Amino acid sequence: MLTDAESSSLLASQPSPERKNIVFFDHTSKISGGEIALFNLVTTLNTDKYRVVVVVCSDGPLVEKLQAAKIETHIFPLADSVLETRKESLGVSSLLQLKKALMTFNYSIKLAGFFRNLKADLIHANSLKSDLIGGLAARVAAVPIIWHVRDRIADDYLPGKVVKVFKTLCDLLPNHVITISQATRATLPGADNPEASFNKKLTIVHDGVAPDAIRTSDRRWKSNDQVVIGIIGRLSPWKGQHIFLKAAAQVHKEFPNAIFQIIGSALFGEREYEASLHQLTETLKLEQCVQFLGFRENILDVIESVDIIVHASTTAEPFGQVVVEGMASQKPVIATKGGGVLEIIEDGVSGLLVPMNDENAMAEAIKELLRNPERSIALGLNGQKRVQDKFLIEHTARNVERVYETILGPRFK
Repeated sequence: MLTDAESSSLLASQPSPERKNIVFFDHTSKISGGEIALFNLVTTLNTDKYRVVVVVCSDGPLVEKLQAAKIETHIFPLADSVLETRKESLGVSSLLQLKKALMTFNYSIKLAGFFRNLKADLIHANSLKSDLIGGLAARVAAVPIIWHVRDRIADDYLPGKVVKVFKTLCDLLPNHVITISQATRATLPGADNPEASFNKKLTIVHDGVAPDAIRTSDRRWKSNDQVVIGIIGRLSPWKGQHIFLKAAAQVHKEFPNAIFQIIGSALFGEREYEASLHQLTETLKLEQCVQFLGFRENILDVIESVDIIVHASTTAEPFGQVVVEGMASQKPVIATKGGGVLEIIEDGVSGLLVPMNDENAMAEAIKELLRNPERSIALGLNGQKRVQDKFLIEHTARNVERVYETILGPRFK
């Protein structure tokens, strides 16, 4: 973390006149999908054109990663009472409460001054909270801002009050909006009206994986092998780990040596769900074949150790980063039909799609792959090729830079 003196010295330095200053703003330094995507992007942007700066509201693993990658990073502290508010509880009962609203407003005013000191030419907000807080700060600082929307702004994904507020501000605060999928874009204003003004400032840019995600796998197995089937992600009811366990019980009857790994941890408010998964494992008598691995920092290494990747979300995902990472490692991926996943997997070609909330269909898909390792290999190879064609971070960075050009001008073309 930079000291006050170091920050002051850095702020006082004059940026290169040949480059535009892009300031990324994220509310958290915890590592999750959005922060991984942020790291991949800022380490891939063209530094001949752009000076990249990251501002976060707290210290943590993301700061360490960014500093190790020599990305200029600043911590502009935000009160924990606002910082720890979960997106599931945003709204009148939390962020819009008078006390927190005043704290957030005051923070945004101070943040505006910080943006000006950084000589920001453009603010790039990376999360729902940073969209709202950074949006106000950018307006005060008179600096254009991009909202990078990584959530579906819909009632089945967020509280209704959050959806209403966000959609209203979406047409007021940002100069441009980037969504990570068509599924996300479809939940924003003007989606059903191609002539709407909002459409003129919105671009879909899929997240991409870094080159080290592309790995080789030619795993073949026999029916009695200890094949590892893994599900990766935060432990939450909508992530469908309970569906995965019910499918595992069916698969176990035909393939008793198969191992089922649940990789991820629960947030504080979801500890009961985590306990219910352990209880379900006992009820299904799967204690000998189900492994709870908890949080793992290096997901790519985890994916490499798994034979089949399962995605079991019961609500449409905004995108599906783990799905792309699994495909990049040549792993056969089974995922639920919905949201951004439909933009990633070609069913039966680069992966298998199954209905949501259907443990029977999921079990049959897993058994199909276990019975036919050659098909698994083909799906893995096709999946990796699709990632290389469409979902590499280089593609993402170049598309984001085109958005910058629409705002800052085409001087760097």
